[in-house]
Amino acid sequence: MAIDNIDVGVAIGIAIGAAIKVRETIGVDIGINTLATCSDRTKFANIKAYRQAKKQLIRHQRAVSKKVIGSKNRRKAVKKLAKVHKKVADIIADALHKLTTWLAKNHSTIVIEDLNVSGMLKNHKLASAIADCGFYEFKRQLTYKCEWYGSELVIADRYYPSSQICSNCGHQQKMPLHLRTYECSECSFEADRDLNAAINLKNYVHQ
Repeated sequence: MAIDNIDVGVAIGIAIGAAIKVRETIGVDIGINTLATCSDRTKFANIKAYRQAKKQLIRHQRAVSKKVIGSKNRRKAVKKLAKVHKKVADIIADALHKLTTWLAKNHSTIVIEDLNVSGMLKNHKLASAIADCGFYEFKRQLTYKCEWYGSELVIADRYYPSSQICSNCGHQQKMPLHLRTYECSECSFEADRDLNAAINLKNYVHQ
């Protein structure tokens, strides 16, 4: 059994809908490869702003470190570095603004994970990708927008195994990060791992 024809939408390209809630509950899996995968099969692409600017940031950071503390040249270098950081932050914030507004404006209940970001950042191989996702900013924006639009934000327990549970039969199995497809050993159900997790998050409120 497989889920096919997944609709893919980039966050920047999705227009903000009407104030009327078009759906009741939606589960949202925030990821590294994809910014967000929703239980209705909508996907928001990761813009990778931090990773794309990483070399530029490193170059400016080195320029700052080479300048004499308190000098005019150092102040100029610091301003250039801050400008790049702001540009990256603005790009990420804009993408998250479009995503969180779409979620809060069009859904009565949004279910997300309580991610252990500080723990994830200890993995240096994932640090840049995690920075692009803007987990803290996503949660902050979604929280106040749900209040603004009258939607309910449900945060699943941090230890809820959304990626390990089969959204078809409820069987639980280990899912290493390198596996991108969930293949249930119990009922043979197959789905994109992020979509499977998003569906489980949607179902979380009914447990």
